[in-house]
Amino acid sequence: METIQTAEATTAEAIWAILREVAASQKELSASQEETDRIIKESQEETARQIKEINKRHGDFTNKFGEIVEYMVAPNLQDRFYDLGLDFQEVSNDVKMQDKKNNISLQIDVYLQNSDTGMLVEVKADLTISDVNTHIQRMEKMRRYADLRGNKRVFLGAVAGVIIKDDVKEYALDNGFYLVEPSGQTFNITPPPSKPKAW
Repeated sequence: METIQTAEATTAEAIWAILREVAASQKELSASQEETDRIIKESQEETARQIKEINKRHGDFTNKFGEIVEYMVAPNLQDRFYDLGLDFQEVSNDVKMQDKKNNISLQIDVYLQNSDTGMLVEVKADLTISDVNTHIQRMEKMRRYADLRGNKRVFLGAVAGVIIKDDVKEYALDNGFYLVEPSGQTFNITPPPSKPKAW
């Protein structure tokens, strides 16, 4: 009987020893998992920070590049539009208009005007369909802004880009915009196939 009790005690001690080892292993595993989670979280935060920095730099570069294009294109637009029968006496860059009372705010990259017509030109390094849609909205805002001031001037639109895919060109022209694109050391203006859209 004593031998059985001794065997049972030894077995119980062995089981308790195994359970303690398992518990210790689980504790180590849990600590290890917490450390792994901490490292992953820090890594994710660092990756997110780096992505944010890259996006900021890309945005800054794109904005600067767009400004360079804007200042290269703007001085010659007046002459090019004159060749197309549009005589604008004034050209301005980076024009901002705001009417807080009526919740209208817009920015125009290049604005050409005479007494009866205004031309709003949107300039992008890489022109997209989304940019064209945004310019349509800008044209509508300009019309509302002018109407609120009794300005009966007609507004036309143009989009310019260094990189313009064929589908974007077609979309811009189909929406009644003039298309300004590089050609050698200068640029070309393509009028819309039908009459330019007037706002």
